[in-house]
Amino acid sequence: MLSKRQSKYFKSLQLKKYRQLEGKFLVEGAKGVEEVLQSRYEVESLIGTSDYLKTLSGEMRSKAAEVLEAKENDLIQIGTFKSNSTALAVVKMPVSTRPEQIRDKYILALDSVNDPGNLGTIIRIADWYGIQNIICSMDTADVYNPKVINSTMGSFTRVNVIYTNLKDYLSRSGMRVYGALLEGKTIYSSQLGEGIILMGSESHGISDELRPLVTDPVKIPGRGGAESLNVAVATAVVLDNFFRS
Repeated sequence: MLSKRQSKYFKSLQLKKYRQLEGKFLVEGAKGVEEVLQSRYEVESLIGTSDYLKTLSGEMRSKAAEVLEAKENDLIQIGTFKSNSTALAVVKMPVSTRPEQIRDKYILALDSVNDPGNLGTIIRIADWYGIQNIICSMDTADVYNPKVINSTMGSFTRVNVIYTNLKDYLSRSGMRVYGALLEGKTIYSSQLGEGIILMGSESHGISDELRPLVTDPVKIPGRGGAESLNVAVATAVVLDNFFRS
């Protein structure tokens, strides 16, 4: 049984200001919890139902600093899921890598991707294609938003998300910048190589201040009447072309 104080603390981590204040975030559901218990992340608290906790090995349980038993209704009250019969974890935010430290051949960059669901799906897509670092503009959705974490299906444990001034970062990177733009060259006939792959916001695409920094504009040619693609879907199509060889 969780105390009122514990419940209030856990529930507060749904809000960005308290996540930033505490340096902690929530992971919900069996898939996410098990992924984080097997990752480099530090788990402060593992809160689970009696039945679920019995399914975990002693080694898995030992990854959490504390293990608390709770009823399903408690998990629903402190989390964001409409139903949760398994577990929830309180996890410490890692120290963020500085963007200039990234030396990957392929880096994904996101400009003002505001929707948490889209960001979470993009992180999952990046994980699928082996992208280990995503550089985001400061106004991109918070990676520790529960909707983002839940949408990643555990991929947040393998993909670093770093926030910075994208204009400064792109200007100093010294890398080719592939930008998804409607006026770009069709991606199917473009010469694709190492570089930064820049995707714009859901509603406005790549911002005007970043367009001059795009060295290689590319587009996904459409054949129907839709005005645009969802940014997560577009990211999947673009990355697939980079790694098609």
